[in-house]
Amino acid sequence: MSLSTTIKTVCVYCGSRLGNKPYYQEQADELGQRIANAGLSLVYGAGSVGLMGVVARSARENGADVIGIIPSHLDDVEITQDGLSELHVTDDMHQRKKMMFEKSDAFIVLPGGLGTLDETLEMMTWAQLSLHEKPIIIVNTNNYWSPLLELVEHVVSDGFAAPENANLLSVADDPEGAIKLIEQFNTNR
Repeated sequence: MSLSTTIKTVCVYCGSRLGNKPYYQEQADELGQRIANAGLSLVYGAGSVGLMGVVARSARENGADVIGIIPSHLDDVEITQDGLSELHVTDDMHQRKKMMFEKSDAFIVLPGGLGTLDETLEMMTWAQLSLHEKPIIIVNTNNYWSPLLELVEHVVSDGFAAPENANLLSVADDPEGAIKLIEQFNTNR
């Protein structure tokens, strides 16, 4: 995948809940640290709850700029994180996703629910339509995203997507692998 710019800002999609296994939270914390240590900025959904809150606090505590983007109707539900480098409040979810896209050079996906799935599939669809060439990296914590990866293969094998669409996602086993992929994209650009 060719990119026209160096990756400096990474959008992280992940749950507004912690999940019920401790390693989800541990990997979110590690990803925040690794984003900061790599000199990257974080774009995320601005909430203080769930994995997104863990990633943001960890990135901020380790020196990263953290840009939060939240629609006004979720401000009370997701409780906006304090101490953000930038906070943007949008009118709706569509504006939020668009702004997250515009402010990011790449996407990293941790475990999450339907919102995370929606955001990930939208970025995949936009890439399929040649609207962007930004890397989309799945952190497949304990095979959490394996069913999605299998579904993408199924869609391709049954002829509902072109074979190259199976390559829209890059997969890492852990946060370290995700940051290594970012570094590889930057080296190969």
